[in-house]
Amino acid sequence: MRHLARHLASVAVMASMLAAPLAAQQAGAELAVDARFTDLRWQQRRLSELGAPQATVVFFATVECPIVKRYLPRVGALAREFEAQGAVFVVANVGADDALVDAAAQVALHAPACVFAKDFDGELLRACGVDRSATCVVLDAGRRIVYRGRVDDQFGYSGQREAPRRDDLREALVDVLAGRAVATPGTEVSGCVVTPRAAMATATAAAPTFTRDVLPVMQRHCQECHRPGGQAPFSLLDEAEVRKHSSMIGEVVEQGRMPPWYGSQAHGAFDNFRGMSPAERATLLGWLAGGRQQGDAADAPAKVAWPEPGWRIGEPDLVLEVKTPIRIPADGVIPYRYFVLPFHFVEDTWVEAIEIKPDNPRVLHHCNLARVKLGERFSQEGFVTGYVPGGDPMVLDPGTAVRMPAGSALALQAHYVTTGDKEIDRLKVGLRFPRTKVQKELKVTIAADFRFQIPPGARAHPVRAKKRIPEDALGIGLFVHMHLRGRDMLVTAAPPEGEDESLLLVPNYNFDWQQSYRWPREGRRFAKGTVLQALAHYDNSAFNPFNPDPSATVGFGLETADEMMYAFLFWVAEHEQLGLDVDPANGHVVGGER
Repeated sequence: MRHLARHLASVAVMASMLAAPLAAQQAGAELAVDARFTDLRWQQRRLSELGAPQATVVFFATVECPIVKRYLPRVGALAREFEAQGAVFVVANVGADDALVDAAAQVALHAPACVFAKDFDGELLRACGVDRSATCVVLDAGRRIVYRGRVDDQFGYSGQREAPRRDDLREALVDVLAGRAVATPGTEVSGCVVTPRAAMATATAAAPTFTRDVLPVMQRHCQECHRPGGQAPFSLLDEAEVRKHSSMIGEVVEQGRMPPWYGSQAHGAFDNFRGMSPAERATLLGWLAGGRQQGDAADAPAKVAWPEPGWRIGEPDLVLEVKTPIRIPADGVIPYRYFVLPFHFVEDTWVEAIEIKPDNPRVLHHCNLARVKLGERFSQEGFVTGYVPGGDPMVLDPGTAVRMPAGSALALQAHYVTTGDKEIDRLKVGLRFPRTKVQKELKVTIAADFRFQIPPGARAHPVRAKKRIPEDALGIGLFVHMHLRGRDMLVTAAPPEGEDESLLLVPNYNFDWQQSYRWPREGRRFAKGTVLQALAHYDNSAFNPFNPDPSATVGFGLETADEMMYAFLFWVAEHEQLGLDVDPANGHVVGGER
């Protein structure tokens, strides 16, 4: 009976969805559509925030629908073609189980000229009267629906034509941009019926409890930051704390905002992946939906012995500290702060572990460290490692070390955030020298562009860069860097022979969460002559909520309001055997450099 009741409930939900297009056709033709959705950065937005386009096209998509996959590149091409005529294209993901990062990756790859939207609660779907993916809705300048239907008639459920006989979406756009009534305002769509989120819920053999099911998830994914002395704003060590924040936890987990991770899993498996598995997410959401049961205390796992705030690399051999306390105001936006640490390397110095350590982790959102020549300020070209909340310090495998050249120093680029109170931080960097022979030097290949110009208002301006890897290499990891207009970046490798390989796709780059992406210990092999390639898109439009000035032409620059484009590949030479004996007291080669 339980299964029958659940089936009938799902049928009722589906029936209401199927009735929506007809109701909207009859009653909504003269109503302006201004539905709410979630953008790339998990911000709540509305269609009216797209400005005043002459036409708006909303293409409804799911990650797995095969017809969406066929049409999405075509939709992206139309978006490029009609952009200059005042049309804006939105790809709205309506897959109830599609993660935002995966959905955004689909758009970044196949339709980058389109605005991405995630319709978590189906508001945009209902407002447009849509029940199938691969459906297009065209809105006129008043955001009234003037066309609802297919892109064209080429692809169907059981076959396809060599070419479309009718370009329905194109013809509708031409009509609306010409100021005339759309000749064919509706067509049938071959697409996947959208499953409402309410119908996704399934019964489990036993409702999740906090002690047995939820607490282990908290320990694996949350407590590293959410604990006393951690970087997060509140603790999640016990049930009372989790219950107090449970509704917010449910929202950020369901939407994929937490734990933070910005790399598409379809484009590389990384050792430091932080996201929850679908099963873990379902467990947590099932607990919230099932009455938030406590469970038996005997089922609880052992408490995790989180280390006291201290050095995670072990006791450093050298600690460098910014000389003066760093004072943070109570509110406002704080520009990047730059510091050169008061120390210079008189000889080549080898380091196997580096940690950036704030005394007040609540106010340091992220920090990057770079090697610089004496007298120079921070530069991304010398990037060594970074700090992000919940991230790991740089600890290299035994036998691998980074070289600090004689005459160099270390500089920091620190991004602080306000808390509502005046705060003070003291920023330190700890270095640990090798205890074993150094066989391999950590190296970096950087694909960067310094001459790009992003036009005012551009929604998806492409910038490309490439750099050749000079020898057979074992890749350790990747890091990408842009500023506030950075939207997405794809990093690929083009070997001397064979097909290009996708290494990393960050489809919703976040300036405030600059993560590294580290491969498993065995690394990735790159043949000599492989070209590291990067393609980034920048959103310089008013729709970008963090754009400092949509009217500006933007080029490369050091300030936050400028832009940058970097893709870093960290690697070691595959066949290198340096055989260096290093003094663990100072990192210098015993008997002089060889």
